[in-house]
Amino acid sequence: MSIDAGDRAVELLKSKVKQTRRPEVMGDLGGFAGLFRLDTKKYKNPILASSTDGVGTKLVIAQQLDIHDTVGIDLVAMVVDDLVACGAEPLFLLDYIATGEVVPDKVAEIGAGIADGCRYAGCALLGGETAEHPGVLRPDEYDISATGVGVVEESEILSPERVEVGDVVIAMRSSGLHSNGYSLVRHVLLGAGRMRLDVVIDDFGRQRTLGEELLTPTKIYAQDCLKLIAEAEVRALAHVTGGGIPGNLVRVLPEHVDAVVNRSTWKPQPVFDLIQSKGRIEDPEMEATFNMGVGMFAIVSAEDADRALATLTGRGVDAWHAGEIIEGSGNVQMIGQHTRG
Repeated sequence: MSIDAGDRAVELLKSKVKQTRRPEVMGDLGGFAGLFRLDTKKYKNPILASSTDGVGTKLVIAQQLDIHDTVGIDLVAMVVDDLVACGAEPLFLLDYIATGEVVPDKVAEIGAGIADGCRYAGCALLGGETAEHPGVLRPDEYDISATGVGVVEESEILSPERVEVGDVVIAMRSSGLHSNGYSLVRHVLLGAGRMRLDVVIDDFGRQRTLGEELLTPTKIYAQDCLKLIAEAEVRALAHVTGGGIPGNLVRVLPEHVDAVVNRSTWKPQPVFDLIQSKGRIEDPEMEATFNMGVGMFAIVSAEDADRALATLTGRGVDAWHAGEIIEGSGNVQMIGQHTRG
């Protein structure tokens, strides 16, 4: 790897990374390890939470369009929204960028997106690694991943044991596809469907192209969920990623209850209709692959449901009462039909 190119990329990123700094961060970017002084006085029994993830084949769209400053937001979202699902506040994140050739400006664009995501999530970008893999990746190819660490008071960890019959299921709207199912999306729309990324789709509105829709960054819910936890009795949070609504909501249910989710309470974004119609995909496969318009669920006590909705709405989150918790056997029941048109 060109050492000069790597150093140049770090220099280009320093100002962006500085904007993510938290008071607990020690030292500057460029050391062998990132140092973070955990304020243990704030907690009786602090529990560290960790999560690691990537962005998947959504990166192929970014590389085809030569737009690299948004996928970092997706990366942060996939990590921090998993952390907050257990009630943890994201503290810091470490990123990893592997590329066929280190082009400082491109690496800086990717890193700038990661830094933006960290700012939205309230966590520090503590450090990372950029690796050059010539002969393995083409010069214009790259992959990214990140690991995040958060902290939560032991007595406040969100878990299935907190969920009770009568609780309310609140849905929070996604920004679109988020970062799941892109292998299927690319096959259906760009492969078999032979659609161009620069084609304007009328249903998307505002002269929006297919490429712009597919690169829409994943919504980061971390700070909204932390505020919700502070304001209302939150039993559980479910981050909707691969596996869709049934596959992720089931992860926060105890064995003696079911979650009933009513599809008629929301309308998925037009991109989901486009994918389903172009690919002739059956409803069960759509729901098992995509978020269908919901990126996060909160299960809250019935008496705090209105307060929870008011808190989220006040923060600009499109949220609604999507269902309830009933007696059952640990399953997710999807009922009703989405509104169309």
